[in-house]
Amino acid sequence: KFAISFKDFAVKEKLDDSQLAELIAANFELANFEFIRYKTKPKEGWNFVEQIIVTGAVSVAAKKGFVRGQTIGRQVNECRELANTPGGEMTPQLLAAAAKKAARNTVIRVRVLQTGEMSRLKMGGILGVSKGSSEKPCFIIMEYKKGGKEKPIVLVGKGVTFDSGGINIKPEAGMNEMHMDMSGGAAVIHAIALAARLRLKKNVIALIPAVENMVSGSSYRPGDILRSMSGKTIEVQNTDAEGRIILADGLHYAKRYDPKIVIDVATLTGAAVVALGQRCTALFTRDEKFERLFRSAGEQVGDYAWPLPLWDEYEQEIKGTFGDVTNLGKTRYGGAITAAMFLYQFIKGTPWVHLDIAPRMTATDGEYLAKGAAGAPVQLLLEVIERL
Repeated sequence: KFAISFKDFAVKEKLDDSQLAELIAANFELANFEFIRYKTKPKEGWNFVEQIIVTGAVSVAAKKGFVRGQTIGRQVNECRELANTPGGEMTPQLLAAAAKKAARNTVIRVRVLQTGEMSRLKMGGILGVSKGSSEKPCFIIMEYKKGGKEKPIVLVGKGVTFDSGGINIKPEAGMNEMHMDMSGGAAVIHAIALAARLRLKKNVIALIPAVENMVSGSSYRPGDILRSMSGKTIEVQNTDAEGRIILADGLHYAKRYDPKIVIDVATLTGAAVVALGQRCTALFTRDEKFERLFRSAGEQVGDYAWPLPLWDEYEQEIKGTFGDVTNLGKTRYGGAITAAMFLYQFIKGTPWVHLDIAPRMTATDGEYLAKGAAGAPVQLLLEVIERL
């Protein structure tokens, strides 16, 4: 048990009772999480706080804030649990099952497209990347419709449940973390679940292309040309730049909803980590209004995003020689930008934001979080959804 009083907390900004209670509850939940599924329980038991007692007078607004904060914290932790799960137990089909589980006891409708339906839709990006794995790919669709006639907010999350790099195999260092390459998918699953559990009056759609990127005799190859759902052809320069290929199909599918905005979330590039470190998400958009919105929302909830450029000049970097576009820039410079520019080719004409969450894939020192997945950007997405 743990006892607290509002008087114990000093905050720089002036918050009302509801806001302070939400902040306290959410952060207690986040700090009280550790991925222990595969650990043997110690004789003295786990060192978790099981009950928090708030002393002194508590207003009705504060009580509501505590409940909301607890809900937020728990959904972020569910995202962390999902992302931390080893790839052998979180295949594309199991990720689809996890999406259905997250939607239980809500009004979210979940559909899962299998290879036959994806073939009919000509999702050549997803099907091409998945060729090397014995685990079947899928395309997860989650729909929450409580916003009346408002245009929906569409979230697209990268769902690479394990990324070996394919034939362009990754180096040994860091490959043990590549089960977390579906962190974008996990984030959008729990962002829409959070919208439903908070009963937001919004229309939210989550789309997750789910694949494994593995090495085998049937793997897609450098030099292959894949035809995406949009009809654009993708020249494969490197099989380890697979996330943008599957997102191309996801972004094109998102257009079907005539969305208010499409937000894609992906652990897309190491270049974003090099550029920004591990404290914030890389933000790309062609709309300054959205840039301001995401920066402000991130600062409000402590789930930061920082903009990088997406100027027309970068388009030359991803022009294909034998295909319409190539999945790798012409130089080793600006990799996060060229990846974003690649995605832009498949979503032109639609309001769009790209969040490269590679910098925030894992918790870093000073956050007071357990090692492993950070759960970004679930809180950022919630704040944005509520403001839109």
